[in-house]
Amino acid sequence: MAKPELTQNKVAILAGGWSDEAPISMESGRNVERALHEVGFTQVEVLNVADDGFVTTLANGGYDVAFVAMHGHYGEDGCIQGLLEILHLPYTFSGVLASAVATDKSVAKTVCSAAGITLPRGMTVAHDAVLTPKDVSTLEDTLGYPMFVKPASNGSSFGVSRVTAARQLQDAVDRAGAGGDDVLIEECIEGIEITVPVVGTAKPYALPIVEIVFDADFYDVTVKYEAGALHHVIPARLPEDVYRRAEEMGIAAHKALGCRGVSRTDLIVKDDGTPVMLETNMVPGMTERSLLPDAAARAGIGFPELCKRFVQDALDECDARTPR
Repeated sequence: MAKPELTQNKVAILAGGWSDEAPISMESGRNVERALHEVGFTQVEVLNVADDGFVTTLANGGYDVAFVAMHGHYGEDGCIQGLLEILHLPYTFSGVLASAVATDKSVAKTVCSAAGITLPRGMTVAHDAVLTPKDVSTLEDTLGYPMFVKPASNGSSFGVSRVTAARQLQDAVDRAGAGGDDVLIEECIEGIEITVPVVGTAKPYALPIVEIVFDADFYDVTVKYEAGALHHVIPARLPEDVYRRAEEMGIAAHKALGCRGVSRTDLIVKDDGTPVMLETNMVPGMTERSLLPDAAARAGIGFPELCKRFVQDALDECDARTPR
């Protein structure tokens, strides 16, 4: 029997949740809903995973595929992916293991370092760590100022601090660990901020690299989501050899972490032309200010078509894993 047309599939867009990024996730979900309607999908629903009865609705709603639009905890860390596996419901983007590994920045750094990817120096401490004078001295000697303090498992720059003096360190650790995550303390890498969006699974390839231009001390959550706080230069203004190295690094991270469908790796290009990887995002934003849709548009892929491709990829991946 022939398969039904792709657009006849019933799509559940999973958004919201309990993380700091829930409002952004809902915005992404609504954008995806409009986009899928534009390309002919008639049965599309945005489900807030924090709503009472969400699991029952998802399990009994007759959905053919789930579009994951959740950011941060429960959405990018393998939790929602585990539920979808149990329900045997095809879903967009990476699976349980890849999501969990990539979301834990400390573990991801270990995996990517083993793959030969250049990363900042740093160390991880417990969320409730109390730094001793010896700890502070070690950090100063190893990393120097400024340094960045961030949650090891959060996204969108929530809880991130740029520390320029010893007296700021403990407050920064407390802030980063407030949600119960371990805390990652890293050296500050100065240079051009870029992101490398990668699509595909078996043969991943990079979309045009985005250069992120902003007027602030660092790329924090305000810069990311406040209208007019930044702009994107596509493709990034890099020498050709540096551009190719950055592309290769984004693809290498995608492969090393086991990503599926899409990833977006953030890097800084130092003054000497060396790209340094910061982190890989498993569920890129889908808002009007998000990086992935801009890069896809520069490659000639409109947002509605991009969303349609992700749904098709999810169904194809499910077919490939289903025993014959």
